[in-house]
Amino acid sequence: MLRTTLALKRTFRIPYHHSHPHPTPTLLRRFSTSPEPSSDAETRKYLGYTALLLFCGAATYYTFPLPDNAKHKKAQIFRYAPLPEDLHTVSNWSGTHEVQTRNFHQPETLDQLERVVKDAQESKTRIRPVGSGLSPNGIGLSRAGMVNLALMDKILEVDKQKKTVRVQAGIRVQQLVDGIKDHGLTLQNFASIREQQIGGIIQVGAHGTGARLPPIDEQVVAMKLVTPAKGTIEISKEKDPELFYLARCGLGGLGVVAEVTLQCVDRQELVEHTVVSNMSEIKKNHKKLLSENKHVKYLYIPYTDSVVVVRCNPVSKWKGPPKFKPKYTQDEAIQHVRDLYRESLQKYGAEGSRVKTSDDDEQNIDSLSFTELRDKLIALDPLNKKHIMKVNQAEAEFWRKSEGYRVGWSDEILGFDCGGQQWVSETCFPAGKLANPSMKDLEYIEELKQLIEKEEIPAPAPIEQRWTASSRSPMSPASSPSEDDIFSWVGIIMYLPTMDARQRKDITEEFFHYRHLTQAKLWDHYSAYEHWAKIEVPKDKEELVDLQARLRKRFPVDEYNKARKELDPNRIVSNNMLEKLFPQSETI
Repeated sequence: MLRTTLALKRTFRIPYHHSHPHPTPTLLRRFSTSPEPSSDAETRKYLGYTALLLFCGAATYYTFPLPDNAKHKKAQIFRYAPLPEDLHTVSNWSGTHEVQTRNFHQPETLDQLERVVKDAQESKTRIRPVGSGLSPNGIGLSRAGMVNLALMDKILEVDKQKKTVRVQAGIRVQQLVDGIKDHGLTLQNFASIREQQIGGIIQVGAHGTGARLPPIDEQVVAMKLVTPAKGTIEISKEKDPELFYLARCGLGGLGVVAEVTLQCVDRQELVEHTVVSNMSEIKKNHKKLLSENKHVKYLYIPYTDSVVVVRCNPVSKWKGPPKFKPKYTQDEAIQHVRDLYRESLQKYGAEGSRVKTSDDDEQNIDSLSFTELRDKLIALDPLNKKHIMKVNQAEAEFWRKSEGYRVGWSDEILGFDCGGQQWVSETCFPAGKLANPSMKDLEYIEELKQLIEKEEIPAPAPIEQRWTASSRSPMSPASSPSEDDIFSWVGIIMYLPTMDARQRKDITEEFFHYRHLTQAKLWDHYSAYEHWAKIEVPKDKEELVDLQARLRKRFPVDEYNKARKELDPNRIVSNNMLEKLFPQSETI
């Protein structure tokens, strides 16, 4: 979630010697105006004290010398600095990455955007493209400066015959879908949420689910790119196809995406069927589930054998909405989670924890959604494996009582309530061909669950697994020259259900331990690579060098860097993350 603030609060620590630049009379010490004459003995006494003090000071200094790099600065009179009125704080949605900058542009037209890019090129000032701030790793953030296209959010042209739509890149997915539904059109696939800007969602290789459906960048048929070195260029599969495919998933490093033309499909209603299964049944039916359903995903619940299977198909395939009467109401499905929360509140309150409850809390419990209750439950003891196991078991029961059908338009059905703020790591790896799945995707999950149990990781639910067809964009994690290849995407998470700084730090450390274990045990074996919006840059130099070498094995880094040099030689639209992942020299 993008937020902008016009003033940054500073905390000042004032040296007590110079608390006030101009001491007032009340702070001045007054001496007697008629002192008694001093004797020679008194004078010698005070001179002796002074000499002793100086000697002790010198002895202390030379006995305990300060290090060579110590800062020997004289105390200065404190001067108040005015609070900056042009400072913008930009954070990603989960609050895990944040930068502050005075250089933040929001053009309203293509002409304004072109001037912003031209001025940045001439002054060699960085303006990293940033979307709606939903990427968990903050890939669009740059302290040096950013450009955001939120005010360039118009639908420019709809071609009903070709089923295409041309839009400004700052339009959000939900705005676009709402704007073209009266034309009977919609997008082919959707990610979990609808708040992303179109320019951002295509640049990071975002995806929905469906083994026959490619990642979202494959829906792009033409682009308008504002580049620092070559100005505004229009590219498509017919016009400069090599650059077009590279720029579709260009990580914002080749220029600012200004306009996008998307291939749409007819708007249709879907039937969503949710059922709880287990790994044994999944193995028997996996190939059929992938091939016979337009959209399918699995939600695994750690420390249980429960697998939530969600599949979606057009209403026409069902010959009309299915007739189904659920066994439980929504209120009944969630009641046991409420009960667990009340019990947990009493338990942790009795143990003298930081949990404080009121009558309002008790009344509000019944109004909370399942994901809100899960956040509150986890917040009570987020790193206690036994507590997380109880929460996961309650989630499995919730899904079992929520089995059934739902009918709605695709943009309504394909969304997913991901819960609150969280750390996420998502990997993509090949899973064979649609006609002949390799089953590596299920093997990956089995090894992952075994790793969680062996290492006693307090892993919350769900581990989400989705599939896509391949992409022709060479920088996509699902890139492949074969249209028959399918890829599996697996996401692991840890929620950040509290604003307590210490607790968030502890959760963050545990999550990166969790992520590191999956990397060490699984990634190389399954040729898994992280989603561009979720990859994190290592702080350790050796780990960074290893990551750079690993990326070169999968992606055309030299080709990408060559295009960056041609279109953005001064790295105007780059940021620290891109420079570290794709260094353009041998030095880091």
